Amino acid sequence: MFYPFARSLMFACDAEWSHNFALGSLKRLAHTPLAIAWRQQLPAKPVTVAGIAFDNPIGLAAGLDKNADCIDAFGQMGFGFIEVGTVTPRPQAGNDKPRIFRLPQAQAIINRMGFNNKGVDYLVENVKKAQYQGVLGINIGKNKDTPNEQGKDDYVHCMRKVYAHASYITVNISSPNTPGLRELQYGEALDDLLQTVRNEQLDLQAQFDKYVPIFVKIAPDMDEAEVQQVALALLRNKMDGAIATNTTLDRTMVQGLKHADEAGGLSGLPVQQKSTQVLQQLRHAVGKDFPLIGVGGIVDDASAQAKLAAGADLLQCYTGFIYRGPRLIAEIIDSL
Repeated sequence: MFYPFARSLMFACDAEWSHNFALGSLKRLAHTPLAIAWRQQLPAKPVTVAGIAFDNPIGLAAGLDKNADCIDAFGQMGFGFIEVGTVTPRPQAGNDKPRIFRLPQAQAIINRMGFNNKGVDYLVENVKKAQYQGVLGINIGKNKDTPNEQGKDDYVHCMRKVYAHASYITVNISSPNTPGLRELQYGEALDDLLQTVRNEQLDLQAQFDKYVPIFVKIAPDMDEAEVQQVALALLRNKMDGAIATNTTLDRTMVQGLKHADEAGGLSGLPVQQKSTQVLQQLRHAVGKDFPLIGVGGIVDDASAQAKLAAGADLLQCYTGFIYRGPRLIAEIIDSL
């Protein structure tokens, strides 16, 4: 197969260079005959969640295509939906390099990118130019230099820019790589943000005559009581769904491995159990009808099924996709 060969070449190079090279190649080649290298025609496994019809429940998680450069190529791989971003109001460079580290023995990645992106206007122009006709989520965040007290203004700014172009919008308050961001997951700060987002959603619905669901992406590093408090805030502020979970700061599962002590969020197989536990706790707290997307450690059909059993309506992959390639999508769909 093409992907294992390509991966072996990529893994011999710097992680961020490989990431950028891969995205550049996908962007350039998506509408050429060479797209046959990743194009897949997969059986439909339709599902409707939050009022949105998905061709299948397997999506690409945010973070891989931050600027929406490669929507068409990822659509050709058979994803049932694609989430781009995280995008911020203004372009920002992110944290200092190096900032991506592979842990291949654990099928894991540590990243401390820090919402590096070219800004919401650039992303919107890419979305407008894309030929992809499927479900598109747009993940929004705040700029690093915006104080938390004004953070809601950044989310509102991004909502106004992307609303007309998104199938759903994700409010990212769980990245560990923007200082203080996770504080927005708790208490009055969370209620204030979600109430502001909800009010803006209703204003934009009236303006565009279109209802775009809002999902909130949460971290795996919460205890059950904290998960319950988040769940109550989601319900109280009439959010449309949640995504569980982002990356973890916990290093228990990778102790002793090269790069294990690097700062940043750990993703891939080591976060699987923790993220699935939070997903299960969240499902118990929000009830059976609240839409949930499960992400974190999906590396094969068995881990996908575990997320569904824990209460996920939809699934997303990122690190597992880096290690397995497009075949992972087909394997999971075949198992449904």
